[in-house]
Amino acid sequence: MTRPGLLLASAALMALTAATADAQDKVFRYSTTGDILGLDPHNNNEGPTNTMKSNIYGRLIHRLPDLSLEPDLATEWERTDDTTWIFTLREGVTFHNGNPFTADDVVYSFERQSQESSDMAFAISSIESVNAIDDYTVEIKTKAPDPTLLLNMPNFYIVDKEFMDENDAFEVIAGAGLQNFANANANGTGPFRIVEWVQDNRVVLEPFEDWWGQDERTDNIDQAIFTPIGNDATRVAALLSGEIDAMYPVPLQDIPRLEGEPDVTVLQGPELRTIFFGFDHHRDELLDMPGSGENPFKDVRVREAFAHAIDKEGIKRVVMRGAATPTGLMVAPGINGFQEDMNEPYPFDPERAQELLAEAGYPDGFPVTFDCPNDRYVNDEAICTAMVAMLERIGIDVTLNAQTKSLHFNKIRDHDTSFFMLGWTPGSYDAHNPLQNLMTTEAPGSGAWNSGRYSNPEVEELSVQISQTVDEEARNELIREAFRIHKEDVGHIPLHQQALAWGVRADTVEEVIQRPFNDIDLRYVTLK
Repeated sequence: MTRPGLLLASAALMALTAATADAQDKVFRYSTTGDILGLDPHNNNEGPTNTMKSNIYGRLIHRLPDLSLEPDLATEWERTDDTTWIFTLREGVTFHNGNPFTADDVVYSFERQSQESSDMAFAISSIESVNAIDDYTVEIKTKAPDPTLLLNMPNFYIVDKEFMDENDAFEVIAGAGLQNFANANANGTGPFRIVEWVQDNRVVLEPFEDWWGQDERTDNIDQAIFTPIGNDATRVAALLSGEIDAMYPVPLQDIPRLEGEPDVTVLQGPELRTIFFGFDHHRDELLDMPGSGENPFKDVRVREAFAHAIDKEGIKRVVMRGAATPTGLMVAPGINGFQEDMNEPYPFDPERAQELLAEAGYPDGFPVTFDCPNDRYVNDEAICTAMVAMLERIGIDVTLNAQTKSLHFNKIRDHDTSFFMLGWTPGSYDAHNPLQNLMTTEAPGSGAWNSGRYSNPEVEELSVQISQTVDEEARNELIREAFRIHKEDVGHIPLHQQALAWGVRADTVEEVIQRPFNDIDLRYVTLK
């Protein structure tokens, strides 16, 4: 018998799980392009992975599909001075293994998530201390006034101190996959509990019957089975045959076809993720140019040349079939701090790109490996393939390294890259989040996904000021200045915001809420 939280990962159990699913009244089967990266809530800050964590783990505050905030493990909160918050915790809550939830778990979770190895440290980096006043009250003190503390609370996951300590799992071990206890075992307070994770095959969840919100839950599923299907045609075929009830993303070329199917509904909407490209700003010698003693990307003219070489409208028209919005900023409209008048992309000008390369001393170009995922973003590998031809046009010798997202993310997170693709949705829906995670390296909690280690002293200082400025007008001017400097530096090359497209079986699904996160939260799924 498996105790709550322990995953059954052997292939021998797959048939048993399938039989169990068949015996359930309402089973929701859904799919996207790749597997989750793991179950450690303090590791692997990635969209589908975070959504899976949110099914399993509670936070002090939960974010609704409309991006507003509601109580979760905290029932109320108040700020008692500029840097002190008091959170009242929900009583009578238990973890999936039956352990009671108390303030000690909040303190422990803060200490664990604060580790340098945690991808999620950014969310609580402004916090100086978390103290238990009693079993159901915690005091949170920030290092300075923090205008985004509450916005970041949905990214502060609460774990069971007793469970983690029993299994020697305090340390957050970076990396994807079933390589350590915390990444392979889950014990939360959320509305669903893990039954099984067979890596790259399926995740099986069932409702947690002792969830504190049981009396108010609106979902009606008895079991959820998430299956990663990387091949677009296979994913569409599974939806059409009824093997799965929902899938995302719908390949752009298949949207008209699915819209013509009487038993399928296509949901479309805007996404708040920005797809972008980054450079190695740090090394004195590029990985692709051993023995040269040179890193061309340290020269802003080279970075600008790459920006002018990319035909964003061509990618939108041909690769994305119109379902993308080219961008000039690292945040999308809808993110707090977005500067509409600064959103003009770098113009497509390959002749100017060649001039800039010659001015920088590279008239014949140079070799570079382009790291790209092939199962994370809409048409990611196709975009990168198109990019290869564009860069070769200006003389760059490009080697495309397209691989599954777990390998891609592990590689670029370790800074083992020269030029790469990444996508980012700010977890707080505030502009400071990408500044902190992507565009700085020095402040505590910063640079978790700054894979090319871009750093400008002015941007570093502005990011700190933005994190501590409460006045909205003054803060917006600081954000504007940071974005201006980053854009002049060509610190990264923003590409576009992709459009959301989900396919849902209308004959089995009563409702599924499409969120700008572009991931399915099971608490908002009802079946017929």
